[in-house]
Amino acid sequence: MNKKQPGLLSLAVLVAALGFFVDVFDLLLFGVVRKPSLRELGLSEAEILTKGELLISIQMIGMMLGGIVWGILGDKKGRLKVLFGSILLYSLANISNGFVQTLPQYVIIRFIAGFGLAGESGAGITLTSEILPKEKRGLAATIIAATGVLGGITAALLYKTIGDWRMLYFIGGGMGLVLLILRIAVAESGMYHSIKKSSVQLGNFLKFFTSRERFYRYMKGILIGLPVWYTIGMLVSFADQFGNKMGVPNIKPGDAILFQYIGLGLGDISAGLLSNYLKSRKKALFVFYCITSFFMILFFTQHNSSQEYFYFICAGLGFGSGISVLYITTSAEQFGTNLRASASISITNMVRGFTPLLILCFTQLRKITGYLTGAWLLGIVVMLTGFAALYFTKESFGKDLDFVEE
Repeated sequence: MNKKQPGLLSLAVLVAALGFFVDVFDLLLFGVVRKPSLRELGLSEAEILTKGELLISIQMIGMMLGGIVWGILGDKKGRLKVLFGSILLYSLANISNGFVQTLPQYVIIRFIAGFGLAGESGAGITLTSEILPKEKRGLAATIIAATGVLGGITAALLYKTIGDWRMLYFIGGGMGLVLLILRIAVAESGMYHSIKKSSVQLGNFLKFFTSRERFYRYMKGILIGLPVWYTIGMLVSFADQFGNKMGVPNIKPGDAILFQYIGLGLGDISAGLLSNYLKSRKKALFVFYCITSFFMILFFTQHNSSQEYFYFICAGLGFGSGISVLYITTSAEQFGTNLRASASISITNMVRGFTPLLILCFTQLRKITGYLTGAWLLGIVVMLTGFAALYFTKESFGKDLDFVEE
């Protein structure tokens, strides 16, 4: 254990925050440039929808697989090595995205970018959770979340300013490479150093499946995050399609993402502060689930409304979904030091990896019920599942993290 506990503004928190900024910038960049980039590659309007869904799914599959690999490495080799490798891989992939000329190239590079992106946020939060005093973990998560959300806002604003999707990929990759310089000066978690010297087995991913109680802890962490990616990966990413079905034409996905991420920024700050005020992760998550549910109702009951009202609802959905770092922190706090990186990194990306499954369910459901009905039916299932998982999750606020999984 570190004898001297760093403050909230330590270099580790700064690197984790800036890393999440670049992570979100890249992750949401595709949502912003999806239509113009695919149109420039020669796809028809119908193909832009179907191939856009394919690319999002491929990226998320890359993140799901990357989450497992980076998580294991985070426990076996250290949190900092994962930060370095993850940032380097997705930065190079980002730059490569700017050179794609065909759809197959785009698919391959998005998979690699997703794989690289998978390690950064979970590793950063695991590191800061272990080096900060327990009463400051929630506030650090708030700083990281608020900085990260600015990445999504920056991606949308830069596209409006520059308009060149290839240049945006170059900028994202360049920011990641610059971040590597800061990472060099960050020290490894003292808690991890202590456990590494012991005989405890590190990073055994199969341990999540050898104990029923541990498996339930793991699955609850995934299910708690699903509402976030239902709103981000479906409702807002395909806002133009929903707008057309609801009689609100000319909705731009980039603008919808911008307003959502303004809401996310305010939501992440509010959720972190509320958790600290209530001394409870669960109560804060429950409140924001209720907010998300309220704006989902508004989303599906608007018909022939104005563009301004549509974007307002996107901002509201973003505010309610501003729990991403809070639920990652909660996931990290549920597991011992020898499995903590494996848990927090893989859970984060399993949630993202469920997006293709949600899209597949939606694709099949809408054939039976129609586009809008299929979407809100799926939304009900996702929210009820999230509420149930949260209810059965143990409170972890202020929990001592210096323990191991046997």
